Amino acid sequence: MTIHRRSFLGSAGLFSLASLWPFSKAAPAGARPRNVYQELGIRPVINFRGTHTVIGASKQWPELHGPMAEAAREYVLLDELQDKIGERLAKLIGCEDAMVTTGAAGAITLGTAACLTGSDVEKVKRLPDLAGMKGEVIIQKVHRNGYDHAVRNTGVRVIEVETRAELERAASERTAMLYFLGGTSGDWAWETPVSLEECLAIGRKAGFPVMVDAANMLPPWENIRRLASAGVELICISGGKHLRGPQCSGILAGRRDLVRAARLNSSPHPDSLGRPMKVGREEMIGVWLAAERYARLDFAALERQSREQAEYLKRELEKIPGLDVSFAPHDRTRHVYRVLVRWDERARGITAAECEQKLLDGEPRIAVLQDKPQGMMLTVFMNDPGDERLAARRMREIFGQFRQS
Repeated sequence: MTIHRRSFLGSAGLFSLASLWPFSKAAPAGARPRNVYQELGIRPVINFRGTHTVIGASKQWPELHGPMAEAAREYVLLDELQDKIGERLAKLIGCEDAMVTTGAAGAITLGTAACLTGSDVEKVKRLPDLAGMKGEVIIQKVHRNGYDHAVRNTGVRVIEVETRAELERAASERTAMLYFLGGTSGDWAWETPVSLEECLAIGRKAGFPVMVDAANMLPPWENIRRLASAGVELICISGGKHLRGPQCSGILAGRRDLVRAARLNSSPHPDSLGRPMKVGREEMIGVWLAAERYARLDFAALERQSREQAEYLKRELEKIPGLDVSFAPHDRTRHVYRVLVRWDERARGITAAECEQKLLDGEPRIAVLQDKPQGMMLTVFMNDPGDERLAARRMREIFGQFRQS
């Protein structure tokens, strides 16, 4: 039997080509959401740690799911997409240009590479071989952190300084850039010996750009705009923390020539250090829409909600005999509410490590952090309404099992 193409396409009793073709944009009829974590035997956690990558950092805005799925159904030229989204992100930030990266760490590595190679394609191909290039990055000692490995990925030599005089002496023809840690998380005491304004002035005089790691500078959005208005050459932003974009996304923003050089050092260019840091069209769309939404948020209202949740949690925990409950100081650049809980472990018969494990093993699962030298810290940041009540209930249950001696 011969089946003609026209009769095949017109047969109402047969599936359409759209349903047969495996790459169709058509969604399966009657598709139901799958509980993928349940299928894997994984129980989600309630987050009282904060924007920590190890537990997912944040919850993506629900309204991003549809546009990101739609982005996955079409082919586009990625360079064109970066161009258009970069224009919109730059306008939101108030800088010359921007690009989407693989998290703030990806932005840091690509920004460092840009400062090393500029638009020289031969240098791009040679990284991390720094022969014939500037190969030093200045970092204040108090700004050293595990994430500056993203700077060191490029093969540079880090020059640590502690004072303005040391910084001025370190600046030389070998200096590619200065890395500045814009926000803090978990260490609230230290002050920056050399301010950002001083670093920018020294950099301009000596001829090197300043990069600010702004991963922990949100909220509010105005913090990022202030960096741009101050003339910071490179700003590295996390897309998957308080911005609530795709977890694997970030933004590199700043001076146009450096952002363009960063793009030469990244995917889709095959012979580049950043080729493994591939950003998909879905993430580009997601972080752009997240930034558009985030820039319009009522940050005062968000802070009130977090404060109310934290105050409720503190009041309830203070009712548990033997617990010493207080608030930790805010970060340097943002207000994050953290409830510190300490107790006499011998008198209560439970250690902080044991309490943390019981919270994680119980129902619901609750993730917290141990506080040093003793106790626990519950970070109230981006929690759903009611999370604070669940945490208080679980703490009452746990400490109710142990009598105070």
